[in-house]
Amino acid sequence: MWEIVRDLSRDGVTVFLTTQYLEEADHLADHVAVLDAGRLVAQGTPAQLKRLVPGGHVRLQFADVEQLVAAARVFPRSTSDAASLSLQVPSDGGVQALRSVLDALDASALTPDELSVHLPDLDDVFLSLTGQGSVERS
Repeated sequence: MWEIVRDLSRDGVTVFLTTQYLEEADHLADHVAVLDAGRLVAQGTPAQLKRLVPGGHVRLQFADVEQLVAAARVFPRSTSDAASLSLQVPSDGGVQALRSVLDALDASALTPDELSVHLPDLDDVFLSLTGQGSVERS
């Protein structure tokens, strides 16, 4: 079914899809509207909606513990994991936030081995915007 919807969308057909499965919306939708008790509470691309809620971060992985410790000093609100030599820096995942992280690393002469951006999923967005206690995940 997902492939049929994708094909229609690629062919320029507008598809209105109503679903409670937010992973499905994340994979298929170019634009998402979140409703709460019949009221529109947010709309935008999945990426835009994910930036609305806390929990996003930039994950930096370093080659050695010295670099990890130095980076943790640069980002005092971060969470470090010595076992994986990684640091999680809170971020909304936007370009400005990522640029800020990169500038701070550059100013401190630190170069991570890996960098990745992690955003909350649409379930997190729904829960945050509607105040619901739980969403069934499949």
